[in-house]
Amino acid sequence: MLKYIIIDDEPLAHEIIEEFCNMLPHVQLEKNCYNAMEAMQFLNENTIDFMFLDINMPKLRGLDFLKTLTNPPKTIITTAYKEHALEGFELNVVDYILKPFSFNRLVKAVNKVSEKESSKTIIKEVSNSEETSTRFFVKGDKKHHQIDLNDLLYIEAYGNYTKLFLNDEMIVSHEKISHYEAILTDGNFLRVHKSFIVAIDKIKFIEGNRILINEHKISIGQTYKSRVNELLNS
Repeated sequence: MLKYIIIDDEPLAHEIIEEFCNMLPHVQLEKNCYNAMEAMQFLNENTIDFMFLDINMPKLRGLDFLKTLTNPPKTIITTAYKEHALEGFELNVVDYILKPFSFNRLVKAVNKVSEKESSKTIIKEVSNSEETSTRFFVKGDKKHHQIDLNDLLYIEAYGNYTKLFLNDEMIVSHEKISHYEAILTDGNFLRVHKSFIVAIDKIKFIEGNRILINEHKISIGQTYKSRVNELLNS
């Protein structure tokens, strides 16, 4: 979980950032700060992973505040003023986004924070015996979900995230589909499209360029057809 704070003198800016971040399962708001002094006091007593920082604030500008920190957290500048971008990047900010910004633009900035984290492991395999475990944990919706591979139907790429479709629910995970392709190596899963990995034993039928799992229709990518043909001829 990536912990963050918002530093901005405009309440509306806090509302927008919070609303967007609440849609991301791997970030958690720790504090709303409405001026730099409030943020400084909080950072003296707490540790966070990153912060959203406005530039134009009363008493102490955002960038001047950033200069006072000896070991600042990763910083995403949020401002209406593009002319300070160079100064911001000279202070090693992670990203510089202009207001008003979209959800996609904020996600791109947060992903840069994630990429800079030395440890990004979301899934931890669990084993209570010498046998290979069929369960693992996925962080999503600010919870750790224990997944049984027997319940996993298929995985769909979702930008820098993935959707895990189970028998009775869907979970969004903060891992790319390539991560799951690497760990699901037991021969029970097959990547059939740049956006899909399927559980082989859950396939109802294959028709043309489509796979049916329960009521889900999954496309077979042109470059993955040979893999599916090998499955059919095995």
